[in-house]
Amino acid sequence: MEKKKSIKKLISDLQQSTNFMENVSHWETLDSKKAIHSPFPNNLNNKLRTMLENRGIKSLYSHQSLAFENAINKNNFVTVTPTASGKSLCYHLPVIQSILQNKKSRSLYIFPTKALAQDQKSEVNEWIESMEETITCYTYDGDTAPTIRTKIRQAGNIVITNPDMLHSGILPHHTKWVSLFENLEYVVIDELHTYRGVFGSHVANVVRRLKRICAFYGSNPTFLMTSATIANPTELAANLVGEEVTLIDQNGAPSGTKHFVLYNPPVVNKQLGIRRSAVLEVRDMATAFLKEKIQTIVFARSRVRVEMILTYLKEINKKHIGVNSIRGYRGGYLPSLRREIETGLRNGEVLGVVSTNALELGVDIGQLQVCIMTGYPGTIASAWQQAGRAGRRHGESLVIMVASSSSLDQYVIKNPTFFFEQAPETARISPDNLIILIDHIKCAAFELPFREDEQFGDVPMDEILAFLSEEHVLHQVGDRYHWMSDTFPAHGVSLRSASQENVIIVDRTVTASSVVIGEMDTFSALTLLHDEAIYLHQGVQFQVEELDWEEKKAYVTKVEVDYFTDANLAVELKVLEEDLTDNYSKVDISYGDVMVSAMATMFKKIKFDTHENIGSGPIHLPPIELHTNAAWITFDSGEVREEVLISIANVIRTIAPLEVMCDPKDLHVIPQVKSLHSEKPTIFIYDSYPGGIGLSKGIYENRQQIWLRILDIINGCTCEDGCPACIGMEQPSDGLKRETKEVLVKMLGKVIS
Repeated sequence: MEKKKSIKKLISDLQQSTNFMENVSHWETLDSKKAIHSPFPNNLNNKLRTMLENRGIKSLYSHQSLAFENAINKNNFVTVTPTASGKSLCYHLPVIQSILQNKKSRSLYIFPTKALAQDQKSEVNEWIESMEETITCYTYDGDTAPTIRTKIRQAGNIVITNPDMLHSGILPHHTKWVSLFENLEYVVIDELHTYRGVFGSHVANVVRRLKRICAFYGSNPTFLMTSATIANPTELAANLVGEEVTLIDQNGAPSGTKHFVLYNPPVVNKQLGIRRSAVLEVRDMATAFLKEKIQTIVFARSRVRVEMILTYLKEINKKHIGVNSIRGYRGGYLPSLRREIETGLRNGEVLGVVSTNALELGVDIGQLQVCIMTGYPGTIASAWQQAGRAGRRHGESLVIMVASSSSLDQYVIKNPTFFFEQAPETARISPDNLIILIDHIKCAAFELPFREDEQFGDVPMDEILAFLSEEHVLHQVGDRYHWMSDTFPAHGVSLRSASQENVIIVDRTVTASSVVIGEMDTFSALTLLHDEAIYLHQGVQFQVEELDWEEKKAYVTKVEVDYFTDANLAVELKVLEEDLTDNYSKVDISYGDVMVSAMATMFKKIKFDTHENIGSGPIHLPPIELHTNAAWITFDSGEVREEVLISIANVIRTIAPLEVMCDPKDLHVIPQVKSLHSEKPTIFIYDSYPGGIGLSKGIYENRQQIWLRILDIINGCTCEDGCPACIGMEQPSDGLKRETKEVLVKMLGKVIS
């Protein structure tokens, strides 16, 4: 029987392979690191001490000890240390200590995903069982059986939930949770860095509602938070919970040797600057590791890419390791399927997994040895989170980031100092966004009447309460405002998307039965679930037979075709109000309110492997309107031709999300040769959320830094007239690159001249 190669031998083989190394732009070896230990605190409960010792833990890491001390002294904290550094101990220890001292003590754990919640519940229950204590720990989410919900409300020492369930299932029904809110000592918020943008702005308001209810019942909980590395963890934590927060960022955990490789696929068309597909490179690399039974995770940036890579890997590796040993993992999969995949990774039955950033978070998926990223994830913080999925048990590990031809990927891959030495990004939230705020004020009024002089966070309430009273949403009695509608407000507010409803995906391949296989937000459904779209799920192809837009249901059937679909979105944009503006040489930069009308118009059929266009068709769906904020760049007529406008928009599209640390889909970039607003060439950058959440304002405020970075990308590219790696154009005209640089210098007029 052929002996399988170890990860150490495979790394050595790669280093000696000329074919591989000639495409490596940088190989960073991060040395192993010894632990920094602290003795158990003197005030640590003896039962906890014994339990830890029985589990082989003879001391704490330095950051764990510091966290315990802060929690016991009722100081809010945020712990910022790498993946697999034992952050969960930072909150488990003080929470369980408080319950051992007082059996009435309650704590609330909030995780951004159900997967993390289930993971932590298992760990806490192992601790409780080994101490033989009558401490109760329950998960309360949409999957919790109705029969045990009453028991959890009355007797749960530790209640583990997610922001969505807290928002719609716990806070509106606080009268059923009196024992929790009267005795709430700690609130744990894990994976703090995920609470940014739209989601974070909503969750900050959910925390305001939580604190308001706690005050009503006489409790004042301490917030214990953990985060991956971001530039502003203290600021984000303070904005999220509305209180001062202590930062704990000196990591005491050990780590194994990690090899981090930046890989640029070979050029296949020098004239056009086109490189071999990152997807195909990743397919070949992952196959090499999987054949040697090396457990590997592949990250891709989109659902479609996940399913494409998964399809390739299953087909190639079915003879070597079997198709069930390679799985996909992304949002839209049903919870039972995700739990099954997580278990398979932990016990080794699943050798390879292809995932979106859904597995970036700290779900325990065991000892993965290799992580391959299909392109730069979009932020430095996200890249390090993904890299942390390999080598979680302190062994040697390998991370390979494979660049696409996009300008951002090419910039990162050619500038390793940017990646390895740059500070991580700033996470932004805007809890006082009027649309988000009013949604949560309605929810809060349903929970408890508002006093006229009350504040919600830092926001005075008098004008908003008067407005809601005039709109007959609230009813004023004396100095109190009461909810007066029959509707239940929390059910109409989605924390995670601009859309209030998701489209349900129904498989009716078998005519006798219909099975729900996933869901998708309405904005994405416009381009991914239209009639005749190919929807990929677990490597299986489905064709959308019908999208019922009114009922928000997409009916799909299994097919076997050699193509996928890609849709175009037509956007019309009107400026409603200009709040800020700055003038440069023949260029104006502005910020304000806009109305966006988006409509899916047509789709293309794109062949697997070759990616050639083999057909197209129309899309018949109504437009979606969006009132939001935007930054826009207006050029003097005749100063910039259409191709230059498009090339600048292309680079802004990749750089802007990096600068404001958001998902690319949260920010849209639209070039217009003749805008409705000024009848001049204009590039609009707008927030894809009603009312805006501050992203485009961040673009306006940091515009000079963004334009400089774009100029760096174009200057750093070796092509002559522009290519996909710098200006995002496959067939540029003569002189396009030079013209683009000249226009950028005008945009930077105040800095350059």
